[in-house]
Amino acid sequence: MSTKMTSSIRRYSDHFEPQDADPQEQRRLRGQLEQIDYAAYVANKEVIAQSLTGLDAASLQKLAVVTAQARAKWVAEALRLAHSGSPVTPDQAARLTAARTAYDELVEAYEALRRLVERGYVVLR
Repeated sequence: MSTKMTSSIRRYSDHFEPQDADPQEQRRLRGQLEQIDYAAYVANKEVIAQSLTGLDAASLQKLAVVTAQARAKWVAEALRLAHSGSPVTPDQAARLTAARTAYDELVEAYEALRRLVERGYVVLR
């Protein structure tokens, strides 16, 4: 199983890769897999393009700004806790976790949007 590192998250690819089949069987199987991949591409392009109408550079910039704000909030909260000199309470840890989770989700959304553009599922205006 191969892995792909995106940000701090590992994504596992469980795509089947034939190794010992004869060449003709491999070509047939790869042809079928290409048909499946193409069907997924068409479905993604149609569904995502309908859902994300009006996507432009300003939208990407807004996402970048809100992501930067979430990162700043997370780090500022961690620094505030460090400067307090007190042990971290469960409530404080929960707030820090919530701030990190918000940042992580926004980073993943950015990466997903970038992949959507890269793969041609959506076109920026």
